[in-house]
Amino acid sequence: MAQSLKDKVALVAGATRGAGRGIAVQLGAAGATVFCTGRSGEGRRSEMNRPETIEETAALVDQAGGRGFAARVDHLVPAEVRALVERIEREQGRLDILVNDIFGLTKMEWSKTVWESDLEEGLRLFHRAIDTHVITSHFALPLMLRQPGGLVVEINDGTAEYNSEHYRVSFFYDLCKGAIDRVAFALAHELEGRGTTVVSLTPGWLRSEAMLDAYQVSEANWRDAIKRQPHFAIAETPHFVGRAVAALARDPERARWHGQSLSSGGLAKVYGFTDLDGSRPDAWRYVVEVQDAGKPADVTGYR
Repeated sequence: MAQSLKDKVALVAGATRGAGRGIAVQLGAAGATVFCTGRSGEGRRSEMNRPETIEETAALVDQAGGRGFAARVDHLVPAEVRALVERIEREQGRLDILVNDIFGLTKMEWSKTVWESDLEEGLRLFHRAIDTHVITSHFALPLMLRQPGGLVVEINDGTAEYNSEHYRVSFFYDLCKGAIDRVAFALAHELEGRGTTVVSLTPGWLRSEAMLDAYQVSEANWRDAIKRQPHFAIAETPHFVGRAVAALARDPERARWHGQSLSSGGLAKVYGFTDLDGSRPDAWRYVVEVQDAGKPADVTGYR
């Protein structure tokens, strides 16, 4: 499957770290040209104050076999997004894959009602999580629609089915995650019959850079975190959801997924890809059947 996306051009909005970086790298491993955007570049950090940069992500895309281009863009600023799409059009003449991954959570407020929440932070989260996706789609989709076969991926946390039945963390977090499912639903309606497929896609329990730091472990010894949180045993690398996006992009029949809410673990069963360790963690089935059910942590049959 190497170089299977050699002629494809992708924009991964929010590729600095986490799922966005994993997706960018795996698209690169399939040969794609990938524009990696974010606000943390060399010598400048976003308010998340993390060390990862878009230049590092672009270099990883190159190392994987693709062509990576770093572009420092604030996707809340329409003029910057417009300039980005104009650059892609000028340099590549097309856009085949759009991944809306931006979220930008800086403060997690667990189980906070709307009146208990930090209003300023909550509204800021909503704008970063939703407005960025809307602005990016507004400018990118006209370029994508010039040729058939496009793929739009809205990255979320939780499937539509799970999110519709469960309160997610806090008022603003819950609102954002439900809204992304609706963004994908609305885009699916508007793109119907236009040759472009849109899906909502969720990774499982992600071993992002920030999550590993939170548990004071690295990817090399991530299992040590299971001592603190046994259910972390189901965790997956950002490359797993990256391989899910690459599999969708390669699939000539991906239109069968149009408008659906998908998970990395669910798609792994269909397409046969694995995480870096060769396993296929099915996190959302595990969350429902084991974690939420109050059973002891046991990933047997789930990865």
